[in-house]
Amino acid sequence: MKKIIKDQVTGFVEFIRARGVVGFTVGFVIGGAVSTTVKALVDDIINPLIGLLLSPAETLTGLVLVIGSSTLKVGNFLNNVINLVVIMAVVYFALKLFRLDRLDKQKP
Repeated sequence: MKKIIKDQVTGFVEFIRARGVVGFTVGFVIGGAVSTTVKALVDDIINPLIGLLLSPAETLTGLVLVIGSSTLKVGNFLNNVINLVVIMAVVYFALKLFRLDRLDKQKP
């Protein structure tokens, strides 16, 4: 019975190593932290700066377009687009900085 359990644990550890589960998990956790940080950057710094251009009392997320009885939350959409672009830029420059973009390329 002990050998079966030991074999299963060994197989599981090999699976984790071979499939890069640890790297995936670390990336997932760091990605969550980056997402939170970028959201704070956009909400707390970028949006207020854009709000200065719109009006003193309005922020980007408060920008709406009313057509008849429909309210289009244009500012909220733009806020999410800004979040996406900033996250993509952070990931791109982090990959370039740490030269991680070369990991998936075939070795000559």
